[in-house]
Amino acid sequence: MKRSTSTLLMLALFATAPMAFTACSDKDDPIVTIDDDIRNNLKGEVKSGENLILESGTYKLSGPLEVKSGGKLTIKPGVVIEATPFKEGEEVRYIAVAQGGQIFAEGTKDKPIVFTAANKTQQAWGGIVLCGRAPINKGTTANAEVSGLPYGGTVANDNSGILKYVRIEYSGYLYSADKEFNGLSMFGVGNGTTIEYVQVHESSDDGFEWFGGTVNTKYLVATANEDDQFDWTEGWNGTNENWYAKEASSKGNRGIEADNNSNNHLADPISNPTIKNLTLIGRGATGSEPQAMKLRVGTKATIDNVVLSNWSVGFDVEHNEGIGYIADGSLKVTNVKFDQVVTKSKGTKTVPAGSPEGTKGESVDVSAIFTENNAATGAGAGTATPEWAKGWTVGL
Repeated sequence: MKRSTSTLLMLALFATAPMAFTACSDKDDPIVTIDDDIRNNLKGEVKSGENLILESGTYKLSGPLEVKSGGKLTIKPGVVIEATPFKEGEEVRYIAVAQGGQIFAEGTKDKPIVFTAANKTQQAWGGIVLCGRAPINKGTTANAEVSGLPYGGTVANDNSGILKYVRIEYSGYLYSADKEFNGLSMFGVGNGTTIEYVQVHESSDDGFEWFGGTVNTKYLVATANEDDQFDWTEGWNGTNENWYAKEASSKGNRGIEADNNSNNHLADPISNPTIKNLTLIGRGATGSEPQAMKLRVGTKATIDNVVLSNWSVGFDVEHNEGIGYIADGSLKVTNVKFDQVVTKSKGTKTVPAGSPEGTKGESVDVSAIFTENNAATGAGAGTATPEWAKGWTVGL
């Protein structure tokens, strides 16, 4: 359909304002809708054919914002999205991108995009949830534990958009012991998606969590998150470079918690990411015995150039499948520098079926999982903040 010059000029005039762009049927010209209330009341749905563009300044997230299939959310450099406080019974604030929807949040080093909250405390809002169509091992498809949106499928190169030079702060709202938001939750996200230069800071649960999918990442920073800094499960396979994590002095559990599938350790696809250049800094030996990496329920991984600092345990490997993967080389960590790590590795076999409740698995030597290299640089500067993480992050 041919569009009139006047329509195109109208679009250009509105390009600097927050807007929802609706592509109507082939018989109609596009309609541009200006929402005067959007800065103080950002919530609702971005429907198919719409592109909600946040141009500049601060927007108050006052409820869930969901990008539906065929919809787009575009956020320009320097924009701040601030979740408003909510009372018991009110809707938790979060941003979710459904299968077929896309988010384009491309900040810069000098103008990062910041997702934060008015209350600068953990659990002040939900965080960001991406749901894609890439393979998972929980079933052909499943529903996200938060948002309830479907995820998973057969599209390895599915594209949920771009997150680049982005900070996510004070997220992780807790519904129950089995239902809690992270900072960035990636459910079946495909490798057509770009995740680069993203920080999660002060989440009450995990910083980054992958639920299957094939998405690749670069330049991730996880700081002061309450549970794990990085967590994967359900068959995630991705290629990753330059991760830097630093726990707070009084909070944090693990640098990495890694699973395949807790119900079926051999479920396919098997979790098997590749990670190069990794630094994990803990909070020291404590009664909870925090581990730099807990690798269990059948995950594989290939990890190289690692600095582990200030942990009770470096590598904690559980279950027979993982122990077998160490033996065949499909679970390995090479070129590791240990700094103030009390126990470099520990392993535990699967508890035999029919054992009395409370029975612990047999201890086993898993030191073959790693090779050492005191010259390892990790994410770039050993335990120090790497150059690539400076200028757009906080808490370092």
